[in-house]
Amino acid sequence: MERFRTVKISDPRFEQSGLRYMTLKSKYLKGRGNICIYVPKTDRTDLPVVTLLHGVYGSSNSWARGAGAHLTAQRMIESGEIKPVILAMPSDGLWGDGSAYLPHNNYNFEKWISSDVIDAIRLHIPQAKDSSVNFLAGLSMGGYGALRLGAKYADTYKAFSGLSAITSLEQMALFVEEELSNYKQNDRSEEDVFQLIKSNRENIGVFRFDCGSDDILIEHNRKLHNELKDARIQHIYKENDGAHEWCYWERHLSDTLLFFNEQL
Repeated sequence: MERFRTVKISDPRFEQSGLRYMTLKSKYLKGRGNICIYVPKTDRTDLPVVTLLHGVYGSSNSWARGAGAHLTAQRMIESGEIKPVILAMPSDGLWGDGSAYLPHNNYNFEKWISSDVIDAIRLHIPQAKDSSVNFLAGLSMGGYGALRLGAKYADTYKAFSGLSAITSLEQMALFVEEELSNYKQNDRSEEDVFQLIKSNRENIGVFRFDCGSDDILIEHNRKLHNELKDARIQHIYKENDGAHEWCYWERHLSDTLLFFNEQL
């Protein structure tokens, strides 16, 4: 039996700048999900896969169209700064202003990312296969997803990174109109990045996060950094100039890609 009932992939004749588009039916979304994929030109079939999660109000085109993520990766590959990688840029499931990449309201946006997206790339992108190494990163709400899922699914992701990340569910209220009650988890520790990292500290891989000094989430990121330090959980944290905006994420995606490259 096929892993996915339906999968549609863009015609190579109309693909530009290495971007490919995939739509597949997901049992976790109870419908279709989209993935924008950057595939570098190479004959290799075991490329690492970096999944990039977008923030609120966004979709699968956000990283490419908002920050030129594929162009950054291509430039770094061509200059020899990083080895060739695939970028998988999925939608979050398109629930409300943002799904937070959590299971809720009878959907499992968490499994859509940690299971379906990975399998779709391995099954339908020839440059990847089962042995491909997986990394996870995201911005804002996507940073929340990356830090949470990177810690929770340590056997899936070799390393993970958050940019300007939401660090606890309550911060979603800064961005969305939906009531936070929609996102609540039975295990409340699942809602907080620090608690999830702490409970999985023996299994997690290396991780990092950064934030702009003028970002609306800077104090929350500083708090997470201090909590991790006090708990003696090894991590990398960096503050940079900038705010909660696309020019920051465009500029600092390279830090994350360099970090992942170091783990190969």
